[in-house]
Amino acid sequence: MTKVSMIGVGKLGQACAEVMAETYPLVGYDVAPREPKNFPMVNSIKEAVEYGDIIFIAAPTPHDPKYDGREPTAHLPNKDFDYTIVKDILKDVNQWVTRKQLVVLISTVLPGTTRRELEPLITNARFIYNPYLIAMGTVAWDFVNPEMLMIGTEDGSETGDAKELIEFYQPMMNNDPRYVVGTWDECECIKIFYNTFISAKLSLVNMIQDVAEKQGNINVDVVTDALKQSDRRIMGPGYMTAGMGDGGACHPRDNIALRWMGENLGLGYDLFDAIMEAREVQAMNLAEKLVRTGLHAVVIVGKAYKPHVPYEAGSYSLLVGHFVEKVFGIPVYYYDDYTGDKPPDTLGAAAYLLAHDPETTFMGCLDPDPEKQGLSLFPEGSVIIDPWRKCPDIPGCTVIHYGNTRLC
Repeated sequence: MTKVSMIGVGKLGQACAEVMAETYPLVGYDVAPREPKNFPMVNSIKEAVEYGDIIFIAAPTPHDPKYDGREPTAHLPNKDFDYTIVKDILKDVNQWVTRKQLVVLISTVLPGTTRRELEPLITNARFIYNPYLIAMGTVAWDFVNPEMLMIGTEDGSETGDAKELIEFYQPMMNNDPRYVVGTWDECECIKIFYNTFISAKLSLVNMIQDVAEKQGNINVDVVTDALKQSDRRIMGPGYMTAGMGDGGACHPRDNIALRWMGENLGLGYDLFDAIMEAREVQAMNLAEKLVRTGLHAVVIVGKAYKPHVPYEAGSYSLLVGHFVEKVFGIPVYYYDDYTGDKPPDTLGAAAYLLAHDPETTFMGCLDPDPEKQGLSLFPEGSVIIDPWRKCPDIPGCTVIHYGNTRLC
């Protein structure tokens, strides 16, 4: 049976390795102490390499934390990812591998990086670039139910190493995914532009929300519902609901890196900068809406970048909160069970922003008795801004469905 090594057992690597370990014998290595559920850790890269037939590398390619999107980024200089950790691991791996082994890199990199800087470091083994389309908080589920699996080889060949890796994945899949085999460069493009398409869609639908707010007599959901069903020329309904802007550990930073790439390639235009600027202006518009309530404080319900996870990297909630505090000087509090945040009990009436979809989050905080709902989370006299337009009327409070300015 194929033996597997996972080098880099962090948020991504550990969850993926735990799924792999249900099917294959596996060991992990990381510089930090880890406690995986179902596989042992080894003490060195050498031990990991000597164990595995397939060696996965899930190393971070970080940006400076100020680029993660929780604060404005449009004014920052363009910058590539930092590949130092990946390069150091590849150099160490190369000391111990043989041609019988397959080295698989799953880290996010810009197009051209693998061919130019990374694959040349592996001279003693075979190499594949294999990034995942996975979201923090649902890594294990996404791993076994992928929309597609990208397998990058030097020349895009679907035989040999690519075939071996496809056969490795097949027993673990719950669905029947597409296997997209291309060159290293093509798979790099698919991975990072997938994220950018999502960023662009969210910026566009939130632009419609801004138009609804400023023009009046428009329900943004009527517009976006029509566009979702226009799949002949507009791609699919995903990410076509106006609400909060783009967030997470990948999307803002990927657009920033693509700005750097576009500048260095001399494209002559900067779509990525426009996407990031739109994201920030839309967050400012929400901040202004909260401040115009005239209340003394703002509470943002949902601090993490999405519901039911503790991860704050790239959180759009924090970007809105940044503008409320830094531009308008209004104190901001957060309410999120997963990050451990809660406003003080003595706060009183405040402007509340439902940053997470209320159907899946705060509705559970409401008392089942409609007459007591206002006592559950929102003090009397509060104004509730709902950019999802799903919150019911709350006794003693004013609910504003942000993006629906219909007069009737």
